[in-house]
Amino acid sequence: MRSRFSAFARRDEAYLLRSWHPATRPERVDFDAGMRWVRLEIVRMEGGGPEDDKGVVEFRAHYTVGSEAGELQEVSRFVRHDGDWVYVRGKVS
Repeated sequence: MRSRFSAFARRDEAYLLRSWHPATRPERVDFDAGMRWVRLEIVRMEGGGPEDDKGVVEFRAHYTVGSEAGELQEVSRFVRHDGDWVYVRGKVS
């Protein structure tokens, strides 16, 4: 999760697409040019350990657009695919 947040902050589309499950991966990532991701707060985690095949991460991602601050809260689902953890989908709350 932290690496994907960093990839959004750096606008690293290649990493984001590689870390997205092929069944739900978009063709491209649309970045908002005016949005700056500034902080990630992990709210809770379920699973995702060395012996697990799936996991859930609830997080708050803090951002700014111009002088306005905001946050995105999401519950994200991850699975192990070909040995790597990949993002499947999320529900924004």
